[in-house]
Amino acid sequence: TKKHKDIARIISSNGLRVPATHSREVLAAVGNLSSFMTVHSAIALDADEISTLNGKKDLMKGVTASSQIYIQLIPLGEGFKLAMFVKPFGPKGPYLKPGQGAENVMAEVDGQRLQTRRNLVQERHKVREVEAACPTLAEVEERGREWLLQETDVCLSVLLELKTIMDKVVIEWPEGEQITVRQLASPDRLSLQVRRIKGSKGLSWFAMTGSLSIDESLVIDMKKLMELARRNSGRFLPLGNGDFLALTDEFRRRLDDFSSIADGHSRQDTGDRSLRIHPLASMAMDNIIQGIGHLETDAAWAAQLQLIREAQLLDPQVPSTLQADLRDYQIEGYKWLSRLAHWGGGACLADDMGLGKTLQALAIILEKTCNGPILIVAPTSVCMNWLQEANRFAPTLNMHLLGNRNRRKLVQSLKEFDVLVTSYTLLQQEAKLLAGIDWQVIVLDEAQAIKNMETKRSQAAMALNGRFKLLTTGTPIENHLGELWNLFNFIIPGLLGSLESFTQRFAIPIERFRDQAVRRKLKKLIRPFILRRSKAQVLEELPPRTEITLQVEMNDEEQAFYEAMRRQALENLAVDNTLFARPVKRKIAYGGSVGKNNGKVYTVKILAEIMKLRRACCNPKLVMPETDIESSKLLLFEKVVAELLENRHKALVFSQFVGHLQIIRSFLDKKKIEYRYLDGATPVKQREKEVEAFQAGQGDLFLISLKAGGLGLNLTAADYVIHMDPWWNPAVEDQASDRAHRIGQVRPVTIYRLIAKHTIEEKIVRLHQEKRDLANSLLAETEISSKLSAEELMNLILEQ
Repeated sequence: TKKHKDIARIISSNGLRVPATHSREVLAAVGNLSSFMTVHSAIALDADEISTLNGKKDLMKGVTASSQIYIQLIPLGEGFKLAMFVKPFGPKGPYLKPGQGAENVMAEVDGQRLQTRRNLVQERHKVREVEAACPTLAEVEERGREWLLQETDVCLSVLLELKTIMDKVVIEWPEGEQITVRQLASPDRLSLQVRRIKGSKGLSWFAMTGSLSIDESLVIDMKKLMELARRNSGRFLPLGNGDFLALTDEFRRRLDDFSSIADGHSRQDTGDRSLRIHPLASMAMDNIIQGIGHLETDAAWAAQLQLIREAQLLDPQVPSTLQADLRDYQIEGYKWLSRLAHWGGGACLADDMGLGKTLQALAIILEKTCNGPILIVAPTSVCMNWLQEANRFAPTLNMHLLGNRNRRKLVQSLKEFDVLVTSYTLLQQEAKLLAGIDWQVIVLDEAQAIKNMETKRSQAAMALNGRFKLLTTGTPIENHLGELWNLFNFIIPGLLGSLESFTQRFAIPIERFRDQAVRRKLKKLIRPFILRRSKAQVLEELPPRTEITLQVEMNDEEQAFYEAMRRQALENLAVDNTLFARPVKRKIAYGGSVGKNNGKVYTVKILAEIMKLRRACCNPKLVMPETDIESSKLLLFEKVVAELLENRHKALVFSQFVGHLQIIRSFLDKKKIEYRYLDGATPVKQREKEVEAFQAGQGDLFLISLKAGGLGLNLTAADYVIHMDPWWNPAVEDQASDRAHRIGQVRPVTIYRLIAKHTIEEKIVRLHQEKRDLANSLLAETEISSKLSAEELMNLILEQ
């Protein structure tokens, strides 16, 4: 106001100095100022002092100061500002910062000029009491008794803490902005009903309904409560109209567990307020609902729990018809499979490569085959291995290979003790025929073959009918969560809910936000149905495995050839290198965003150029057959092989390029070194002969194409493995290496990787390091290139 401006002008920024002889006049004037502003003074006025204001006599009254703490909560952006004040003259007086300012204060309240003497020590003491009762404030920066609570959860936590000292503070809200926090003490206010869903096909699903009684005036439907919990990760759930429900940590954990098990998506009836519970999740659910206030269940729920408890107590004995001495961990694996089969579960046996998954599967097959036929689906390269292993260890089984003749007649004639082995290719071709049989056991070997739900192969597998479904895979299965959902959709349909709900509950939080808590919930849900043991855990007697990277120094000609190819690749892709060096959105020369304009087409072009560079790293002749440029990698290979043979070692040699293997074959023929050979074009019977010959000592080296020989082979005659070129995913290389490092191996195994220095191969090996955490996860990609963006692929070509 004008009065305030006049006072400011008179006092000025330097203050106003008055002779001591005029102190009474100054104090009188100061007393008059209190009629329109709060005055802080180091000197108290005599209560009897009278000054004249507007020609009238006005007595300044002395009052006792109040030290009551007031807290203002004012909305600010997404959060709130909390400010702490005192009102020395009472509720209608001016706001002052507690413990700060002068002791003597004068102000006009309700037309009466007042003076009081504040107790600053007491005010500071009360501030400390509030801060002690609100430890959350200590986590927020304080500025002059003010705190900016930028996160809603922080503000609500403070409010909850303030509720414990409501007798010591007064909370003030802007009109219409008040927030109420209702505290839930325990789950005993939760009421649940669990019933079998009538008419559910196959396994009996259950419906859970219920409600949470917060207080006498507010009851929340269980499905709504779950939806709120899924949308809000903290312990405060918004109820609307400024109301929040504060959950205890224990109850929040229970809701999260409910959320990971119960599927709230109902396709048939959007008004359905029930949550669907998979029967195989009933034991986990039973643990969660213990100790709630009121629980009603039907006989079907009790029967399901009883079935699971019986299975847990089951102690099955390995069938006497299995002609093998199982190791302890293999016996445990068989018992685990048998228990799951007893209560209607499916299983994923994900032991390390070489730990005898086939043998454990044969044990459960022998147990169940007396009830009807068995189906085994495997990669073409592994089908004969199943026949051989079964004939050796389970001679009572009638093994059949689905071939080119009389398929329908063979399949329809199958009965007890009959086991049909087929490839994934024939599964797809004969999907309708195979789906018409009720199989006792269905085994999908190397089950990552059905990871993509959109393929006809996967759809053919999903159409199969089996009482017990078993996946065997040495490749761990996690992180690529859409694929994990598909694998579980085969062994236990519905356990992970619909793909839509799975994506919302698990995939997005884990893949996009790296939510470790959600990851743990998913692992907890699938843990009963996955068994994975590493060699280090169960095979103390297995000899050590050493991995060594051998750096290949390219000669000058070779290096120049590679660099020219790299530059040509960039030119072919019309990429401006400088744009890729900047931390901004990358553009290609024709103006579109990489990976968006022409999308997959452009990515395919990049991959084609990368393939040329990878071939050039192996041998220039793979790119330019007529060149005379010497291959440094082949020279290093020659030295390694010479040393191995001199010391009477045998080695497996892997390359992903058949052309590279052909060059190596020519080299070995010239050197008169005996070897065996296998690639994707090798007929099945010839494969068997090659493997048997090598295991019998015929040949010092075994040349194998990585994708054709990485699965299902037992090649323990070798104690060295040489990878001539790196594959995208280290898990694929590990599978190949484990052809030698497996049960039956008695010598230490050494694995060499030949990597060309300063090339794209080094960058691929760095990718290996980034993907190593997949090795002990639950799902790994076999084609990492399909998961990289165009920008990331371009970085493999660009010079760094």
